[in-house]
Amino acid sequence: MNEVVIEKMSSMKLFGMQQSFQTILEGGQFNSLTNDELINMLIQAEWEDRQTRKLNRYIKSAKFRYQACIEEIDYHANRNLDKTQFLRLADCSFITQKKNILVTGPTGVGKSFITSALGHQACVRGYKTTYLNTQKLFARLRMSKADGTYLKEIDKIERIDLVIIDDFGLQPLDNQNRMALLEIIEDRYERKSTIISSQLPVNKWYDIIGEGTVADAILDRLINGSFRIELKGESLRKRK
Repeated sequence: MNEVVIEKMSSMKLFGMQQSFQTILEGGQFNSLTNDELINMLIQAEWEDRQTRKLNRYIKSAKFRYQACIEEIDYHANRNLDKTQFLRLADCSFITQKKNILVTGPTGVGKSFITSALGHQACVRGYKTTYLNTQKLFARLRMSKADGTYLKEIDKIERIDLVIIDDFGLQPLDNQNRMALLEIIEDRYERKSTIISSQLPVNKWYDIIGEGTVADAILDRLINGSFRIELKGESLRKRK
């Protein structure tokens, strides 16, 4: 009978419940548990297994640059990272508030690691997240224009709870990339959260975006009410 039950659990994809039931049987606990205790243990095991698989699925789908987490952040390095502010952001309330985070600083100070850690924390909290390199994003959108899937790509980005755009501003935007960025920011404004990291300070972004009217529209939606992390100091890579 127990073997039949285990097979049925497997066929119904109740993997957490199946593993827990097998463990109970192998450990000789079955007869010592009440029906209520057995049901509670099986349901708890299934819930935890599904949560773990969901988290792993979110992390894999996000494609973070670094497999970073909040616990690995170094606050001792002299790079102007406020621990109190960062831990407040790590509770992901900025996502429920639909606020943005702008991370700036010179190369090598850990911007990508920090944004990856915030993204990982968002996944832990159950938010769908994606990590996008700016140049690769624009290249993908340019290709989607050619094959007719542009609107599908834009809609996909719009639905994500947290979008991380890394290495923004390495080169000036042309008109096509400028309008694509406007569309992304406009679609997400006061609906979803976006994290942008850049080597350039925010006051230089206007020139990188170009075209005054479009730059004003993007920055007005992106900057107002956003949280800022302005890193300083020498490259951590050089220090290592």
